[in-house]
Amino acid sequence: MFAINWFDVIPVAITFLVIAFVQVLNVYLHILSDNADPKKTDSVGSVTETEVLSSEPIVTTPTTTSPKRLSISPRASLNASNGIPDCDSHEDEDTLSLENLFPCDQSEIYASKKISFIIDELIQTEVNYVNNLRKGLLNYGKLQDSENLPDGLRGEERQKLLLGNISEILELHETEILPLMLRNQRDLKSLFDEFALLFEKNNLYCYVSFTMGKKSSMQLRQENREWLQNYQTSIKDKLGIDSFLMQPIQRLTRYPLLLQQFISEFYKNGISCKPVLSAVCKLETRMRRQLDVVNQSEEIPNIDELNEFDLKLQGNFRRSTEFDAQHFPTKKKYRAKVFLFDRCLVCTEVRKRRLAYRQHYNWEHVELQRPLELTTSNANKIVNLLVKHPDKDKGKREEFSFVAAEASVVKQWLLATHKIIEIARHEQSQLNTFSLPMDLVLGVGLAIWLIWQYL
Repeated sequence: MFAINWFDVIPVAITFLVIAFVQVLNVYLHILSDNADPKKTDSVGSVTETEVLSSEPIVTTPTTTSPKRLSISPRASLNASNGIPDCDSHEDEDTLSLENLFPCDQSEIYASKKISFIIDELIQTEVNYVNNLRKGLLNYGKLQDSENLPDGLRGEERQKLLLGNISEILELHETEILPLMLRNQRDLKSLFDEFALLFEKNNLYCYVSFTMGKKSSMQLRQENREWLQNYQTSIKDKLGIDSFLMQPIQRLTRYPLLLQQFISEFYKNGISCKPVLSAVCKLETRMRRQLDVVNQSEEIPNIDELNEFDLKLQGNFRRSTEFDAQHFPTKKKYRAKVFLFDRCLVCTEVRKRRLAYRQHYNWEHVELQRPLELTTSNANKIVNLLVKHPDKDKGKREEFSFVAAEASVVKQWLLATHKIIEIARHEQSQLNTFSLPMDLVLGVGLAIWLIWQYL
């Protein structure tokens, strides 16, 4: 039996009280600093049109791409051909609604042979995908061990350029996506919710990174085509490295197609299980958005004239949009493609199949406005970019005017920029936050108790 007295308890209690006091004080000071500075929202950039700050979800417009690029807009074709109701109304529905609070009987869903087949295909193809990636890495992940490896493929840097971050993709699917599918194959709502959470956490950004490196990989493969073909023959690989490196994008495009088949059968069978429908619509929407970003990221390597500006240091890529742009300082007008990154906005000029870098602006230095004072019907198609001068007395100057073909494009773009700015603000607010992790708290408390008890 342990005999505990006040001398044992007091040091531990004091430790926990001090740590709790630090945490409470930190929260209090954080709230106080927010209230004391009502203009704090302008510290990292701002979007000034009230309509844009609503909670309406961003609905991306499918991009038009060349036949060589893997991109899809399956939602439109599915709904048009089958007359299936659009599930956008369910995708971001309040999860606290009464219909979503209580679980529904999912046996009705599994009673449909077609739906059961779709779920089985989703899981089985995931197993095959993981196995294929693992086999491909086994075949091509250790080329440096080959005796007759050409100089163009030698070195770890070349190996990374050839395969990209495909090992990161394998780890994601092997340790997270496949396990969540297997443990939730009889609970579809949990399966869809957990999968959607990975998209919300941006865990699938590895596909964007992979696509951005695709151009360099293809060029390297083309330069060493003869040797790679001989190597493929020697290891008896029927498909080859090109097929192996196509699988990630093929898999990403396959997900929304399977989910739309599921939604189609859901409506056709008249199944009344709204929580599952809301969950699958939310997931399918997240997948479409991610696929749009992946397709857009393929153009980033085409940006020329960057000089010393390094895009790799600008954080995650979020999206790109085409505008008719006017640069006020030079009075030059051109077709522009604007790329949004976590740390800045990059403006490029579209020149046939290439993009020429023009300017970039850090988010803390810009403000975006819509000229709503104009009475013309085109006012909602325009967004102006203003640069905030470091000297507050000099105010702001107009830098760009972006004009879109549709007003919805501007609204979606501003929603995306607002989200990026909010993330930047949150990260900035955390810089001055002092907090202690709970495992450290418990470890310190236990250490003090053991020292007091046995010394």
